[in-house]
Amino acid sequence: MHHKKKQVDKVVVAYSGGLDTSVIIKWLLEFYECNEVIAFYADLGQGEDTSPLTEKAMRTGATKLYIDDLKEEFVRDYVFEMLKANAIYEGYYLLGTSIARPLIAKRQIEIARIEGADAVCHGATGKGNDQVRFELAYLALNPKIKIIAPWREWDFKSRTALMNYAKKHDIPVTATVDKPFSTDQNLFHISYEGGLLEDPWAESTSDMYTMAVPVEEAPDKPEYIEVEYEQGIPVAVNGEKLSPAALLKKLNELGGKHGVGRVDLVENRYVGMKSRGVYETPGGTVLHHAHRAVESLTMDREVMRIRDSLIPEYAKLVYNGYWFSPEMDMLRKVIDESQKNVSGTARLKLYKGSCATVGRKSPKSLYSTDLATFEEEDVYNQADAEGFINLNALRLKLNKLNKVN
Repeated sequence: MHHKKKQVDKVVVAYSGGLDTSVIIKWLLEFYECNEVIAFYADLGQGEDTSPLTEKAMRTGATKLYIDDLKEEFVRDYVFEMLKANAIYEGYYLLGTSIARPLIAKRQIEIARIEGADAVCHGATGKGNDQVRFELAYLALNPKIKIIAPWREWDFKSRTALMNYAKKHDIPVTATVDKPFSTDQNLFHISYEGGLLEDPWAESTSDMYTMAVPVEEAPDKPEYIEVEYEQGIPVAVNGEKLSPAALLKKLNELGGKHGVGRVDLVENRYVGMKSRGVYETPGGTVLHHAHRAVESLTMDREVMRIRDSLIPEYAKLVYNGYWFSPEMDMLRKVIDESQKNVSGTARLKLYKGSCATVGRKSPKSLYSTDLATFEEEDVYNQADAEGFINLNALRLKLNKLNKVN
């Protein structure tokens, strides 16, 4: 390591307990000569056993490890906020990895403040989106914070080099033959990238099923479920009121059992390259359909048209890492305004990978069964349609006449 050392006193590291972040702790102490490395593990519902992590982090050189259960905050303030906007990136991706980053970054900055640390550090590579998401969030929340991104700085060229360094420094290496792909999991989704997926023609394999079962193995009988909304936020499943994290967990189980919510796509990264990923978002997919169903009854046509035009913009901001930004603050207010009447219940049928809306009801419904039975001159006079059509056709008639001459 022959770079010039920078002066860093105390650093907070986003820590997962894996090989990379274990090496990072040791490397920070050696290369940056930090006085103290504080590790931070965000529990966003990855479902990992966190009990051995503290000892592991300390053995590697951290002075302490924060293990923070952020599941409720994650689902309430990030996932549900985003689903309220129907955010989908490039037509398919429900943004499961993207949406976790601002929360991890926010908590990291909070810990840095509590601990009086002058730097934060993440284990994202210099090729992906996550480095951008973490660092835009850090700097939006604390413009003076120093940021260390080891993957952009150190000399390790490969996984093997990392493992050799780990062995040299007695860092326990569990990953001998790593899975041939990399994953990112939280309560909202799991993603698979790399390995055989680097060939966009190659089909994903059976070891890439975690939250959803393969469609072939899903039950042969459909299941009906009901999701209830209040102002764009899901509050109950099958009549049972649940906390945000519990509600998402429940829908993950129901959707996953029926093979719902799996996508295989090639997407455009913010840094400029295309990458192929496989994603499973069972509960999120159910919620996306349910939310649209309740909106269809309760949302004004023109409000919906304007809101829909903002979805690509909203999704891009989430994907590119601008969760904490003035433009996102503005969009949030617009989305909230659009959701004032989005309360009601959606009925969905889960079957063999599909999630179909089969019913919707709402106390705020704009759908009127009675309209047909009103006295015609009171509400709808069919003769009015003639003038309506003629005025709308005027532009088209002029256009045609112009072409003829």
